[in-house]
Amino acid sequence: MLATTLQPLGAEVTGIDLADVTDADVAELRALLAEAGVVVLRDQHLDDDAFLAFLRSFGPLTFTTGETPVEGYPDLNVISNVGRAEPPRSTFHVDSSYLATPPAYTALRAVEIPSQGGETVFTNQYRAFETLPDDLVERLQGRTIRHVVTGLELGEDDETEADHLVFRPHPLSGRTALYMSTPKRCASISGLDDDEAAATVQRLYEHSTTEDNSRRHSWAPGDVVIWDNGCVLHRGDHSDVVGDRVMHRGMVADYGVDEPGTPGS
Repeated sequence: MLATTLQPLGAEVTGIDLADVTDADVAELRALLAEAGVVVLRDQHLDDDAFLAFLRSFGPLTFTTGETPVEGYPDLNVISNVGRAEPPRSTFHVDSSYLATPPAYTALRAVEIPSQGGETVFTNQYRAFETLPDDLVERLQGRTIRHVVTGLELGEDDETEADHLVFRPHPLSGRTALYMSTPKRCASISGLDDDEAAATVQRLYEHSTTEDNSRRHSWAPGDVVIWDNGCVLHRGDHSDVVGDRVMHRGMVADYGVDEPGTPGS
């Protein structure tokens, strides 16, 4: 059994070497992610080969077309503020939700840590659903949000939009999460006119991203953080960063099981 410290959102796991994970370790991490949403793994001083091997233990990887790959590692992309005149901008979102099958897991490994700031913030989308007013749940039950791509240059054959249930059952935990992304990527809600849909998306987003529904992770050297895109939103806080912040990101394509509750199923 992994040594785990549970928190209201997320968990910290110790006593594990990500360079030498077992099938049993991965099974425990999957179950933990499905319940806790975010897992923090400290003191994992991995190179990219070991990081990739860890991610592949969960299943096939996926890469977001249009992102900047890590040199020599096309399955990883780099997130960096180095050489930028303006800090990156990030709002709470789900990675690649414009795909019919969005990535199940995203992980970051710390490459360079700034002397100040640069936290990653997560929200609990199970709790976001569970604390919605009953009338809003009733009005949105069975409806879908159309998720669209923004800010990326894609090819003609790339997916650019997908419909996902607003209240999405998690394929492993069976719990229901409020599944959305940043408002500009939520183009419409089935059965609602444009104005009502936009207002509803904004209301859902504000409800999800309150401080009491969030967890802020302060990075340390050797940190690896992995999260479950089915039950959390995330954003990088670049507002007060001092120094270089460099992360390498990898994503696992799916959960390896059929996902319930998809539109048309």
